[in-house]
Amino acid sequence: MSESSYSPRLRTGVILCGSGTAGAYQAGVLRALTEAGVKVDLLAGHGAGAMTALCGAIDGGAGLWDPSGPWTSPRLRQAYGWRPALRVAAIGFLIAVLILLSPLVVLLLAALAYATSVVAALVSFPTISAWFVELYRRSLEALFDPPVLPTAVPRAVVLALLVVVGVLVTAAIRALRQEPARRRIRGAFWWQLIGSPLSADEPTGTLVDALWKLVRGASNQPRPAQAEIGRRYVDVLTDNFGQPGFREVLVGVHDLDARRDLVGSVLPPPARAAFEEKRAGAGPREAEVVDFTGPQRELVVDFLLGALRPPIVVPPQPIPFPMESYWRGEVHRLCDRPELALRLVDEVAAVGVEQVILVCPASPPAQPHGMRGRPIDVRARIGELVRSIETAVLHDCATAASTRFSGVFVVRPGHNPIGPFDFGGVYDEASGRHRTTRELIQQGYEDAYRQFIEPVVAAGERLDEL
Repeated sequence: MSESSYSPRLRTGVILCGSGTAGAYQAGVLRALTEAGVKVDLLAGHGAGAMTALCGAIDGGAGLWDPSGPWTSPRLRQAYGWRPALRVAAIGFLIAVLILLSPLVVLLLAALAYATSVVAALVSFPTISAWFVELYRRSLEALFDPPVLPTAVPRAVVLALLVVVGVLVTAAIRALRQEPARRRIRGAFWWQLIGSPLSADEPTGTLVDALWKLVRGASNQPRPAQAEIGRRYVDVLTDNFGQPGFREVLVGVHDLDARRDLVGSVLPPPARAAFEEKRAGAGPREAEVVDFTGPQRELVVDFLLGALRPPIVVPPQPIPFPMESYWRGEVHRLCDRPELALRLVDEVAAVGVEQVILVCPASPPAQPHGMRGRPIDVRARIGELVRSIETAVLHDCATAASTRFSGVFVVRPGHNPIGPFDFGGVYDEASGRHRTTRELIQQGYEDAYRQFIEPVVAAGERLDEL
């Protein structure tokens, strides 16, 4: 929320912040802004906001908040899951542990048989007592004479561990073969075996399909290569600049190899010139901006895939830059960075935006006696860290934007238990029920009306009429 005044006459931008399930919340906010007729000239996003910005810029926001849209797709229940190789290795390791513990099971059964025989003898059932003792004696003879158990257990454990190592080595070799960059890998080999623990096959598969569905229109053409989707996307947007529902767009990612934030853009000529203009104290401008309307338009989907990859826990997205670009055909690795929202504030201001709406699914900082249970699984703990960073970054963005724009408005939930990776929903301690991404879309819709449209837009329009 904000006390700034709003005017529909001013150039307005929306900055979409957050990772993973943040896209569902952003879709609800975009739906409210569209239904209320709020004039939005530019959409900028990083993380999941890259998808929202790209779709919203070509009048495709309805596909995001539709009940059959990507953010409620059953496929996203597998989003950011453990890599298949790690899952197989974990199962193999568990089997090896269970086999190793099998002699203990024999001892437990022996104790149970002995206890049963004693009880049977005490209650005057000597026949049953003798039968249990004889059953246990025959079982031991079968296991140890010949020595089946002492021989089979070590062999089975070794076999299971060999399967685990084989799966990890195969996955590491496959990753090396698929890696476009042929640079030397530094570090111990076992780190290469483990790699990044989570996979980004989903949500990228579902979201790229959704983007292609918007770009292809009524055509039934199957999904082409990523470069072709990028070219078609830019053609659709540039051909419809100025039409209702079509907006300028900025997408932010982080380049691990260049150690820079990269911002891709589709802008009309006046804004494009301001966007590419060199700034005092900064490095080469062409090293950190990508004009999708030029030869690098084929990188649109690569930027989207990079934005959907949180650092460290998910492998970065490798992209080969064109030979005519600043990076001269080099292959770089892209990922998301929560602090990219601050960079987008600067970029949006540079292209002449006068008032900005910050959208983020991170709830406000905790107050006393507001602590909740801590997650113990690794994915949820990573999500908790990401969401905590997003909360702090949103505060910094609002502070920085207050000096750059005439109006700064924030739309965020008062309470959001759904973490970045909780696409299957999560149990909410505060309400005592299960919360889903479908509800998160509705929450974004309601928050936009309650925090911005009703108290700010309506009041601003009444002032303009006076």
